[in-house]
Amino acid sequence: MVARSLTICLLAYAAASLLHHMHNAEFLADYPNMPAWLTREKVYLVWLGEASIGAVGYVLVRIGYRSAGLLLIGLYALMGFAGLDHYTVAPFSAHTATMHFTIALEVVAAAFLLFTIALKWRTTST
Repeated sequence: MVARSLTICLLAYAAASLLHHMHNAEFLADYPNMPAWLTREKVYLVWLGEASIGAVGYVLVRIGYRSAGLLLIGLYALMGFAGLDHYTVAPFSAHTATMHFTIALEVVAAAFLLFTIALKWRTTST
């Protein structure tokens, strides 16, 4: 059975990630120095692709492939740190408070999910 903490952290991260991606998509023109090829639709597709990895990982854990599932969920969580890339293309001061909030929320939720995975992994391998 999947531990409740993993499910809660996974859902919290998915929601934080969706919020950040939604803000990116809907206010793409306001984000500084975003590439011209990036569109609203592509931002949503990226989120859907990333979330699919987490969903497959969750299903694998649920059906008994715990290690493989935790690895996929871990990969999904690591993607949450990509939001920090916003600060590599434009300075911190070029972003709005809402941009900072959605980026930080996604990163913090990703960190909690990774921590939870590490705890679950430890109980898997012992």
